[in-house]
Amino acid sequence: GGVLRLAFGRRPATAKFLPLPSICVLGTTTGCIMLLKKQLHSKLREVATNFEVKVRIIDSVSFRPGMTATVDIQSEYAKDVLSLPIQAVTTREDTAREDNRLECVFEVNDNKANIIFIKTGIQDDEYKELGVKMVSNENQLLESADVIIQMSLLDENKTSFLKSNQTFIGVLNPFENKNKLEELTKRKVNLFSLELLPRITRAQSMDILSSQANLAGYKAVIESFSIFEKAIPMMMTAAGTIPAAKVLVIGAGVAGLQAIATAKRMGAIVFATDVRMASKEQVESLGGKFLTVEGFENLETKGGYAKEASDEFKKKQEDILNETLKKIDIVICTALIPGKKAPLIIKEKMLENMQPGSVIYDLAAVQGGNVAFTEVDKIIEKNGVKIMGERNILNKLPASSSSLYAKNVFNFVSNLYDKENKKININLEDEIIA
Repeated sequence: GGVLRLAFGRRPATAKFLPLPSICVLGTTTGCIMLLKKQLHSKLREVATNFEVKVRIIDSVSFRPGMTATVDIQSEYAKDVLSLPIQAVTTREDTAREDNRLECVFEVNDNKANIIFIKTGIQDDEYKELGVKMVSNENQLLESADVIIQMSLLDENKTSFLKSNQTFIGVLNPFENKNKLEELTKRKVNLFSLELLPRITRAQSMDILSSQANLAGYKAVIESFSIFEKAIPMMMTAAGTIPAAKVLVIGAGVAGLQAIATAKRMGAIVFATDVRMASKEQVESLGGKFLTVEGFENLETKGGYAKEASDEFKKKQEDILNETLKKIDIVICTALIPGKKAPLIIKEKMLENMQPGSVIYDLAAVQGGNVAFTEVDKIIEKNGVKIMGERNILNKLPASSSSLYAKNVFNFVSNLYDKENKKININLEDEIIA
């Protein structure tokens, strides 16, 4: 768990330390900490001037200058909650601290709020009990390690410590980091980017895209429903009937199928569209209604991914969406093309057809977005339609996403490890890594 400490202005608040769900990504200087409002509401009582303070971190990937968050301050003598936008002006997360904490300094108008986080979710002793050696010198660790596992590439000042024949495993995004990876290859560092694993039976237990996209599709629905201002299932009461919300899922891959299943379980009427022929049967098996484009062509690669559609197909798809969006309440966009910018599917004119109060969640926001006006980590409102997309929605499911990712990595490393000779064996004839 984590620890939260708050202080406002010149008078430090005396707040209780309370456990908070957190995740520590090994090998990086930043931890992800999710704050549960209910915990804060019920446990954080002893604050200066009888104020109850609730904190919601919007972007918890890294604490850096310019990061925005919201602090809600509620007096026990007032019913209204005062919400103040705050911005991180300095951060000292890389400063060596014996208590292993991250410290951020936020500025609220003329006052300051100091927020200190503990970045460990698992105690060091728990690692030591399993035989793990703790090394405080990161550079020394990088030089001596045979295998390095990290979420993404190392910082440029750290890559210089990598040496020949070391194995580096992570999500390396080769389409954006081509030059950096080529430089490491020249130095004979063995690189494995897990998002490029082939979609074959043997590699399913290592497939990070499937495990993470599954959670993302679920969470996108939950986030959309949370800001939608109507009930989701149909409700029949003596006062009248509330119709079920209508949800459209664009892209019926792993994330899309989970979004369909989640929305359906919560009582919504679900529609879906995709460029792959196999998707129709999958959507219908989950209770969704598939929107078929006239002259439907199969745009699926051998690896099971979607490929870019023709202009003629895009025009027909656009005509269908134009009519469908008039009756849709919530849209979940999941359409991605590996190595390319996300296709723009919902254009500005199409938004004009949607009902005010509708919500669009764009899971492709970081790759450019499937929707006009999408901005990362912001809720944009156009003609009464709310458009949202986050840099990493899985920060809101840290325990689940970390558990699945860890298992994926473990299975991949196990496949590389030669138990008999007790070393890493890179078999280029293995279709998983070839």
